[in-house]
Amino acid sequence: MNYNSNLSPFHLAIPVHDLQLCREFYTNVLAIKEGRSSDSWVDFNFFGHQLVIHETKEFTKSAINLVDGHGVPIPHFGVVLNMEEWNILKNRLVSKKIKFIIEPYFRFKNSPGEQATMFFLDPSGNSLEFKAFKNFNNLFKKI
Repeated sequence: MNYNSNLSPFHLAIPVHDLQLCREFYTNVLAIKEGRSSDSWVDFNFFGHQLVIHETKEFTKSAINLVDGHGVPIPHFGVVLNMEEWNILKNRLVSKKIKFIIEPYFRFKNSPGEQATMFFLDPSGNSLEFKAFKNFNNLFKKI
């Protein structure tokens, strides 16, 4: 996904237990480009946004919230892709045998909020969600 100059990029810093292991995950599994780095952090171009991983030597803990009958991990982060990009990423994750928390599927079918979604963890236990809307104009429309 190319950077949209009409959208202000967010900056998100997250903890990781093993900097090199997570660096390889974000670079090789998610195929995002590395930016600046040091011995204790690495930043990435996360679909036009700045994601920074900081080594803390600890795993991330999360809770669960039910959404559409699935246990959604909280906290989580990710991006909204177009459907073609979502399918490319889904196929890459499947080919790399990523274990999904919530397998790729469509939720809120036949409603304005209909979307493809999938959840998985990085090696430090940070929960990621990637989604794509059937109609992108419904991104903030009530279901």
